[in-house]
Amino acid sequence: MTELTSARVDSWAWAVRLFKTRSAATTACRAGHVRVNGERVKAAATLHLGDEVRIRSAGFDRIVTVQRLVVKRVGATVAAECFIDLTPPPPPRETVALVATRDRGAGRPTKRERREVDKLRGR
Repeated sequence: MTELTSARVDSWAWAVRLFKTRSAATTACRAGHVRVNGERVKAAATLHLGDEVRIRSAGFDRIVTVQRLVVKRVGATVAAECFIDLTPPPPPRETVALVATRDRGAGRPTKRERREVDKLRGR
């Protein structure tokens, strides 16, 4: 088997299971949610060994360093060997701001409730 020297960003991110589908990886690149070595990249940008890839999803950054290049989807155990996960642990639940929720069918919030929500959000 020949070793790859470069691979497309979207193809690699899908192959190592950072995205469920290749089209999702391509869409994330187009939207600017994927950065390689600190710069936004297009889906066809080339990736090399040692590159740092940042993927923004669900409001958090996933940071990985490329250890091995693959272009075909691999199993989870092989995918784990293809990168080093440098993502910091998520913040404790206490520091994450609570989101105000309303019961289904409760209608629009009253002026008082809107003020309480604004106060909770720090506005």
